[in-house]
Amino acid sequence: MSEPQFFITPGAGEKLHGMLGYSQAVRIGDRVEISGQGGWNDDLEFPEDLEDEIVRAFDNVERVLAAAGATWADVVHVNSYHLPDDPAYIGERPGRVMAEQFRKRMNGRAPIWTELGVAALGAPGMRVEIRVTAVVA
Repeated sequence: MSEPQFFITPGAGEKLHGMLGYSQAVRIGDRVEISGQGGWNDDLEFPEDLEDEIVRAFDNVERVLAAAGATWADVVHVNSYHLPDDPAYIGERPGRVMAEQFRKRMNGRAPIWTELGVAALGAPGMRVEIRVTAVVA
């Protein structure tokens, strides 16, 4: 087994590492696991619009994957966590935007995906978090 390599991305990744002491990704051989990514900018601020926040979370996943030598095309497993619009239903928009981003970024690959509604996420104003596993071919 290969030695784990940890990655801290510039900007938000450096800030989170300094504040909370964790890395954004780990690569062991051809497998890459990333920490959950929100739709933040490098100052850990979130957009007003939920759809923009989801797209930015996808951008952040892409940035972390790239740091570890992977892309969205290598992703095999996605967990997404959402603050629901309603206690009984995540809402239509998160699933629709997630599916649009999968189609846009994954070149036809359809990863396994678990979409969960949660009561709270790790930062004030955060409404989505995306965590992935990739296997680099």
